[in-house]
Amino acid sequence: GFEGVAGTQRQRVTEFWDTADVRTEGTPLVQQAVRFNLFHLLGASARVDGLGIPAKGLTGRGYEGHYFWDTEIYVMPFLTYTAPEVARGLLLHRYRMLDAARRRAAEVSQRGALFPWRTISGEEASAYYAAGTAQYHIDADVAFALNQYVWATGDHDFMARYGAEMLVETARLWTDLGFFSEQRGGQFVINGVTGPDEYTTVVDNNLFTNLMAQENLRAAVRAVNWLRATDTNAHAALVERTGLAEGEPARWVEAADAMAMPYDESTGVYLQDDDFLHRKPWDFVGTPAEKYPLLLHFHPLVIYRHQVIKQADVVLAAFLLGDRFTAEEKRRIFEFYDPLTTGDSSLSECIQSIVAAEVGEMRTAEEYFVDAVSVDLADLAGNLRDGIHIASAGGTWMTLVYGFAGMRDRNEHLSFRPTLPSRTSRLRFRLRWRGRLLEVDLARDRVVYRLLEGDDMVVRHCEEKLTLAVGSPVEASGPVRPGTVQ
Repeated sequence: GFEGVAGTQRQRVTEFWDTADVRTEGTPLVQQAVRFNLFHLLGASARVDGLGIPAKGLTGRGYEGHYFWDTEIYVMPFLTYTAPEVARGLLLHRYRMLDAARRRAAEVSQRGALFPWRTISGEEASAYYAAGTAQYHIDADVAFALNQYVWATGDHDFMARYGAEMLVETARLWTDLGFFSEQRGGQFVINGVTGPDEYTTVVDNNLFTNLMAQENLRAAVRAVNWLRATDTNAHAALVERTGLAEGEPARWVEAADAMAMPYDESTGVYLQDDDFLHRKPWDFVGTPAEKYPLLLHFHPLVIYRHQVIKQADVVLAAFLLGDRFTAEEKRRIFEFYDPLTTGDSSLSECIQSIVAAEVGEMRTAEEYFVDAVSVDLADLAGNLRDGIHIASAGGTWMTLVYGFAGMRDRNEHLSFRPTLPSRTSRLRFRLRWRGRLLEVDLARDRVVYRLLEGDDMVVRHCEEKLTLAVGSPVEASGPVRPGTVQ
């Protein structure tokens, strides 16, 4: 009856808030806005049994209910660290699309598997090539989310049964798509693709794509070698399912090591693609506010000829693959690309906020955070009638945890380098990590780490390693301050 259903619902929602809530003090409206976004993440992910998360969740008809990379890059981090069982289900849904992805790769004359840019059933549903199916980085996005999930959860069973196969087929796609160029001294180049920035399409050597493909290739090699060393039966099954040839992993290593990375010596900045600096600068001064988003007022061919960015591209790479860049390189990347970015995409502000906080541009980070957290509450994009921006809701959590708390997860341990927003006196949240439940409590004069469940663990606070045990909170030395996450 109703009371039984309501009781189950009450329990489920209580469990969600116990783990997923992010508590802020100092700005009640920000707290309300954060919880608004978290609530919609709950609604979008609560019943994804064998399905994905549409870009608008269940709140509207925008994008016809299709799934994009939004889930892997913007929603999966939240789920991986607060509801890992849901994250696993979403990855399993991608695995069930693998045969369709193999067929899609064959349709575009490539080996391996190519996940669809937008889909429901696993079939490609994108109607526009330049800013749709040319975004081959979707393969690397899925691989990135998979590796992040396995690292954060220790779910090696998933890697053995499903993940390794996904990595093999996506790595195979990259080595078939690119080639070793004699004109570039043997570098491995990937031509004719579109990166995250949909105002710059069908380019050669998009930096984000190349870096993420490199990550994908190396992850595939690690997975194959790990299975060969630890589970000969699983390795044999992988070889049988994929037709993995003996020399393929070695070719993946060669491609990854030789990957082309566009770079401009005069500015000391990694370039978005080979020809980015050759395009005409956009006249931002002469473009009135009512002409944004640009795509609604200018023909795409006009936009494509200019140096103008719809959403974070190189800046996104500097966040996701932050260990690949020095602190100074990240600063130069942000200072170069931020003025060229229109923010016409709701996927951009959260990433720009995170990187701004990392390089010490706190006022800019806070301004971008306000935009990200209120994109739907204030209908900043003017299209709320089409549904909530679920990726931006996930980005709100990312901004608080990765941005202001400075969490990074590409090292041996979870690490934090916190910087509180100026109007926030306290920030508190919880994370699930390899069977443990960790609470991070930030205030102006101290940071307290509490292990609430699970075996002892080590976290890194700035330059200090802290060992945590249940029942023994650890207060970190040193103030909460601006700084660069290493």
